[in-house]
This record gives sequence, structure tokens and C-alpha cells, in this order.
Amino acid sequence: MQPVRFDQLLAGTTLAAALALTVASGASAQSARAISNAVPKPQSADLPPPSLKDITPDKPALAKTANTAEVANPVPGANSAKATAADTVIADKLREMMAAGKFDRILGSKKERAPVEAFYSAREFSPLWIADGAMSARAKNAVQFLSGIDADGLDPADYPLPQVKAGADADALAEAEVKFTDAVLTFVRHAQSGRVHYSRVHTDILYDLAKTEPADVLAKLANASDVAATLDGYNPQQPQYKALKAKLAEVRRGNDVEKKVIPSGPVLKYGKDKKGKEEIMSDPRVPALRARFGMKSPGGDTNYDRELSGTIAKFQTEHGLQPTGQLTQATLDVINGPKRDKTVDIILANMERWRWVPRDLGKTHVMVNIPDYTLRVVRDGQLVWKTRIVVGKPNLVTPLISAEMKFITVNPTWNVPPSIIQNEYLPALQQDPMAMERVGLKVEQDREGNLRIYQPPGDRNALGRIRFNFPNKFLVYQHDTQDKHLFAHERRAYSHGCMRVQDPLKYGEVLLGLVLPNAKYTADRLQKMYGPAEININFPTFIPVHITYQSAFVDDEGKLQIRDDIYGRDRRMLEILKGSERKVADVAVPQVKTASNAPVRMAPGTYGGGGGFFGGGGFFDQLFGAPAPRPRARVGSNNNDWRTQR
Repeated sequence: MQPVRFDQLLAGTTLAAALALTVASGASAQSARAISNAVPKPQSADLPPPSLKDITPDKPALAKTANTAEVANPVPGANSAKATAADTVIADKLREMMAAGKFDRILGSKKERAPVEAFYSAREFSPLWIADGAMSARAKNAVQFLSGIDADGLDPADYPLPQVKAGADADALAEAEVKFTDAVLTFVRHAQSGRVHYSRVHTDILYDLAKTEPADVLAKLANASDVAATLDGYNPQQPQYKALKAKLAEVRRGNDVEKKVIPSGPVLKYGKDKKGKEEIMSDPRVPALRARFGMKSPGGDTNYDRELSGTIAKFQTEHGLQPTGQLTQATLDVINGPKRDKTVDIILANMERWRWVPRDLGKTHVMVNIPDYTLRVVRDGQLVWKTRIVVGKPNLVTPLISAEMKFITVNPTWNVPPSIIQNEYLPALQQDPMAMERVGLKVEQDREGNLRIYQPPGDRNALGRIRFNFPNKFLVYQHDTQDKHLFAHERRAYSHGCMRVQDPLKYGEVLLGLVLPNAKYTADRLQKMYGPAEININFPTFIPVHITYQSAFVDDEGKLQIRDDIYGRDRRMLEILKGSERKVADVAVPQVKTASNAPVRMAPGTYGGGGGFFGGGGFFDQLFGAPAPRPRARVGSNNNDWRTQR
């Protein structure tokens, strides 16, 4: 027998086979050990740990669970391996619906069509709400959540969910899929930016509303482990809103024992068709109905079935109603008991306004509450300082806005707004040409004929000695005032729209202490800056200012407070929510452009300087078409009659 060479042993054999071959060929045990020792042995530290790929078969045969079936990644093809035959058929129907333009017929907002189609296209039209020919677990969670959104002041009837009948064909299921998407997106849009668009309430409201991105919302829901929590996250999260929500529940319990008000909606009925097949309606109010009558509602079941219809018929008999078993509005009124009282309506109007306010109020911010006539400075959710304010008259309202305070002006010049010039000062001048001069106002005219009336800095300035500036469309701000006595009044609606602060020096100290802590500004230091020239103190970090209309709020002691509806904002909101305008309430209306802030213009050269007007028959001939009246020696009881503050 020929001896076996070492390189032959290592070629294509294992070490054990090599040793066996060596022994068989007559090699000694010593030679075998030498061969074994010659083979390199890797150290344990050189071996990488096994990866998932090392221990997973190329084609895993994992059992599909309810949870894995609910994971829906909006990446093309992500669900194709898990899609059931029924889901594939629905996907084909959804593709056909999109191609035929049928999404337009279902989606409540035309702007949502393109992003919704893009979302479904990206997931190869795999359904989000339908699985194996029925509502998915995700859909059932959404149904349960939407059935209880009256707790947030919204009406579940505004988000009708489709009926998903057992054995429904692919066309019906595909349409139900799109209707589910429409209902959810409508809710998110309302929760984020308002059931009522602010432009329908008044022209003095302007907020930068949150924009709903349908594809982002659907993708978020597709990957959510808790659909209800995800949907609830679109509701306002400000502490003030949550406190009102809790009070709404308390008030409703107090008015209706322990029963929740079940919202209005379509008539619900149960029956059978000519072939004896059950015809069951689905409605998000069903779980609340079942709870009202002590009936179980497994999984948030929304079917108005035979059992519930029988319970309603019995209730109707007991209350002198025709026992049809149908949930009519008359039956629902009896179930709910007395109408919601005024307090509930006021809370609902205020919760709706909170949907307009930015979700992030700012780490440091200023909160103005018009009906409460107060201003609060807040930092990290804690009250830093609070003061009384004077707000606009009912016919010269303080607007509702969110803006950023950028600087403070000491010794401000008051530039009279064009609206005041046009509506008040020109008529005053017609009666008394010396009116402006007596109160320290100056009149100028540029080459184009634009008229400027202003009051230089000084003790008599209408803005006092300090002004707080947050640039905005309405040209309003916060400022000092000479009329300190007004702060003793309970109702303080006296200005032309701006907010007068009771203690402006302290307000300045507080704000500057927050944005410029190392500068050591105090009320005394600010007062020492009083003089004839304007001084601006710029903020390195801007402070959000939120001007709100909280006629209902929860105070620092946790008590519900109700204030007068001084501008009629609650009344108008409720008119929209309860009237025919409700159907389009979330759609913005064009804002009427006014010329109130446009410069007042007269023929160039009308004003000649030095307090006089000239040309073409004189100032009053040109402006009013009549000669100037004889000057009066005295107007009113003091020298400040024509001084008008913002």
C-alpha cells in the first residue's frame, strides 16, 4: 500500500475522515496526532455569533397570527406574501375603482384623492380596513374609538362608517374600504384644525391651522400598534383642552345622571329581506346604546341587530312610543332625556376653538383670555405672572391670533391706525380743526397724498410709556395706558382692539427676565429709560403670544369658570354647529378684504405743514365739500376728548 500524502488528506475530506484514512493506510497513531496538530484551529474569539440569516430557513413557514396580519407597511409589495386570496381580489377592485375615478365619489375632500390613491398604489392596493372578507382588527378599533368621540365635543354621526355584511362581495368590500378611509381622514382633519373653520365665525380670527397629510396619516395608522391611541393623538393635547374635556364629562354626568348623550344620526332598524335574510345596519352609536341598556358589546360591535331592536321596542312601549324597534330621533330624545344645558354648549364651543390654537404653545408663552380680561405669562407649564387687561369694545374687537413677541418699545410713538383716522379723527377735525393740536397729535402728508397722524413719545401718549410688539395682520399690540381707573371695572372692553396692561413695567421686567436674564432688566430700570426718544429692546428668542376667547375654562383650583360671551363668538359657533351651515362648516370662506388698514389719502398738497391745510377752497372744501365750521373754544369737559387709544 502506498503511503498517503498530507495534501491529499486535506483535499475534500474532513479531519475525522483523514485520520481514519491514515490509520487504514497503516500510519501510526503518532502520525495521526501530527496531522491533527498541523490543521489550524480557530480560536473562539475569532468566531462571529450566529446571525438571524444563519438560523432562519430561506423560505420560512411561519403561522400567520392576528397581529402579523395587521402589520401593513406602505412599501410596494410589502404585504404581497401575506395577502389572502380574498384580500387580493379586493386589491384588484380597489385598483379598478381608482382607474375609474370612483374614489372621488366617496372621499369627502377632493384634495385627499391624489394622496389616498398614492398610498394605496404604494402598498399594491392591499386593504387597510378589510381582512379576509370582514372588518380587520384595526377597523374594529377605529370603530370603537369613533363611537366615543363625543367626549371630545365631536359628533360620531359626522364620521359614518360603512356596513360590512357577512358574505359581502368584493365590490361592496372595496367600497367599504374607501369609506373607512374617508371617515378616518375626516375625523383627523376635524381634530387637527376644527370641525368649524374659523373664517365662518368672524373675520377677526386668523390661525395657522395644522395641515392634514392623508398619506402620512394612513401610513401612521397602518403601522400603529394602538389605533385608538394614534387617532386620539390628533385631538388637542393642551392642558387647558384636556381640563375642559374632563369638565364636559362631569357636567354631562350631572345633567344626565351617569348616562352619556348619544348623538343624533340616521334612523336605525333591523329586519329581513324577502328571502328571509337578516338586514343588519351598522352604526358607531350602537356600543353606546348597548351600554345604556346594560347590554354587552363584544369588541365594540356596531351592528343594530335583532336583540338591540327588541330592547328598543320594549323601551318605546314603556314610554308611550310606537314600538317599532327603530331608533328614531324621537326615541333618541327620550333615551337622552332633557336637552343639554347651556353649560355643555359653552364648553363645546370652547373645545372647538382649542382646535385652532397651535398644539405647541411654546416653552415660554403669553396667554390672553379676552372674556376673562386677563394676561398670563407661562413657562414650562407653570404660571409665572398674571395681570388684568383692557380689551377691545364689542364693535372694535380684539382679534384671535397667535403671533410672536419680538421686541419692546420704551417711549413709543403712536401712529394712529388708518381706520381711526378715517372713522373718528377726520369727523372730529370737521367739527373742530384744532382738535388734534390740543391733544398733542401731529399731522403730516407725503408727496403721494397719504395722511399720517401720530403722537410723539411723552406722558400724554395714548400708548403710555411702553409697548409690547408682536407683528400681526391686525396691527394690534399690548401697551401701557394713562387710564388706570379702568382696571377696577369688572368688564373691561374699552379699547379699539389693542390690549392695555395694568402693570406694564412689571410685565416688561418679567418678559425680559425670561429672554435676557443676564441683562438684569427691572421695572425701575425700565422707568429710568423714559424720555423723548423711542428705545427698542429686541428679544433674542421670540415669545409666542396666544390671544384666545375662553368663555369656559378650568381655573388653577380645578373649578370650571364661565364668562360672558362679550363678542358673541359662542353664539355664532353654536349657530353653525346646529344649523344648515353645519354641512360645510369645515370649509373656509373667502375673507372680505377691507381698506381699514390702507393709508388715508387726500389730494397731494392738501396739508401745508405747521398745522394748516390749503388749496382748492381749503381743507374742508376738499375733504368734506363744505366750509370749515367756526372753531370752538372748548370741546367736552377736558382736554383729552379726542384722544383715542387702540
